Amino acid sequence: MPPMRRKGDLPEKICAQCGRPFAWRKKWERVWDEVRYCSDRCRAEAKAARGRGAAPG
Repeated sequence: MPPMRRKGDLPEKICAQCGRPFAWRKKWERVWDEVRYCSDRCRAEAKAARGRGAAPG
């Protein structure tokens, strides 16, 4: 088994929606370059904001 990594040693990104930093997770291992949001909530809010911005008014 490989040695454990400390959370401080993991790569981080800034969430495109809320602006908070978030750390790498094992489940994002294969798609880390594509991850933009820290949570499902931020992803849903961004999607809703795009929908509101594109609506005719």
